[in-house]
Amino acid sequence: MVKRTVIGVAAIVAVVLACAVYVVAAARPKPTGTLDLSAPDSVLFVSEGRLAQLKGAEAVVSDRACARVYSAGGTTVCLRSVAVPPSFEAVLMGPDLKEFHTIKLDGTPSRARVSPSGNLVGWTVFRAGDSYMPTGYFSTTAGIYDRRSGSLYGSLEDFVSIVDGVEQGTKDRNFWGVTFAPDDQTFYATLASGGRTWLMKGDLATRTMVSVRSNAECPSLSPDGKRVAYKKRSGQHWSLAVLDLATGVETPLAEPNHLDDQAAWLDDRTVAYSRPPGPGEPPAIFSVPADGTGEPRQLRADASSPSPLGQSQSQQSR
Repeated sequence: MVKRTVIGVAAIVAVVLACAVYVVAAARPKPTGTLDLSAPDSVLFVSEGRLAQLKGAEAVVSDRACARVYSAGGTTVCLRSVAVPPSFEAVLMGPDLKEFHTIKLDGTPSRARVSPSGNLVGWTVFRAGDSYMPTGYFSTTAGIYDRRSGSLYGSLEDFVSIVDGVEQGTKDRNFWGVTFAPDDQTFYATLASGGRTWLMKGDLATRTMVSVRSNAECPSLSPDGKRVAYKKRSGQHWSLAVLDLATGVETPLAEPNHLDDQAAWLDDRTVAYSRPPGPGEPPAIFSVPADGTGEPRQLRADASSPSPLGQSQSQQSR
């Protein structure tokens, strides 16, 4: 089981690196306009390595390079590559997209999140060189930055992790997929160890994380803070589900296709995510109802990393 997990992570990284090479080699879309983060009911996303925005049926592509993006509470984080020296970074931007802080990333960008207030920024990267990983394979790590204090929680591996009442002291812990509650202290993330995964509830003040549910990855907290959307594994297939935190009831969503993404809530009723529309095709952004009804709807082709703006973002700040 551990071997399959390691191979799975390596395969994901291979896809990420292949996409990065494609982005560099392919002709990127030309900038078509200026992004407006105050536009109601719009979605920020990544289009072939550039930051873009979906306004209704129209898309605006900027000249900003970006591999993964998220925006909330007036803060936008963009994970991107750096040419000289070859590396990666998380750049933080204000409502006018003016850059005000940069964080060096110890690995290839994978996930990004911002708390509803805009005070906390989280990210996930793939990295190599951990002592417990075979040569040539990758692990994941997640970090958090607090704008208010300037505190950098560089790796969630430094937190105490408690699974089913027992503290996990194993060295093969991997974390990914951070999502934040409105209190700017509570967060959720994925822990993987020994070939299993858990949805973890974390506390920045105590630097502790406690398991909530097994077989849950890349969590995304709903705007009302009552539900968590995540992907769950069945064999080599990942599907979406939503967990009611009060009742513990899990609802499978009406997306039958395999996907590997951290979903984003467009509002209290809908989640968005990216997956290839068909074999060999580039990722597209889809949405699906969060109550298990309906069917997937494609919002934008050649797009990934959806982040709601405008009215949807203001709902997240409630």
